[in-house]
Amino acid sequence: DDFAGVLETFRSCPARRVINPLFSCLCSTEPQIKWRAITALGAVVANLAQEDMESARVVMRRMIWNLNDESGGIGWGVPETMGEVMARHEGLAREYVNILVSYIREDGNFLEYEPLQQGVLWGLGRLAQTSPELLQDAGAHLHPFLSSEDATLRGLAAWILGLLGGPQHESELEPLLERDSF
Repeated sequence: DDFAGVLETFRSCPARRVINPLFSCLCSTEPQIKWRAITALGAVVANLAQEDMESARVVMRRMIWNLNDESGGIGWGVPETMGEVMARHEGLAREYVNILVSYIREDGNFLEYEPLQQGVLWGLGRLAQTSPELLQDAGAHLHPFLSSEDATLRGLAAWILGLLGGPQHESELEPLLERDSF
């Protein structure tokens, strides 16, 4: 299994040739296919942004559209991909971080479907790994997820807050240590 080699092949191909096939893989029920598509799209779109920022913005807007109710789709894998792209390209991160955060904001574009919430939190966590300073204002919007009935949402929120650091988040994380199960 040489995913690194495959990823390099994707990165060397013209972006327009590989983006659509990779997008279709985001809907795969096979986790390995979905996550490799997320990783590959992140790399391809970040490379595209180096060459043609406007074309990369078009791809980001396509992802935003896929998360819009009016699109008629669900947007499987899209928030994760947005986070992966932004983790790989600082310029796109600065432009689109507020949109990704808006998907967890009650006063924003809040996504109510828990699997999509998990995707948004994963995307935010991926971005927090490379640019935690861009997410400092997002902490307050993550706190409600710490008391979610969904253990994955709790865990992802705790992961992000841990990456962001700071005493303001430590007090929010302490009650999780007392839970019987995470």
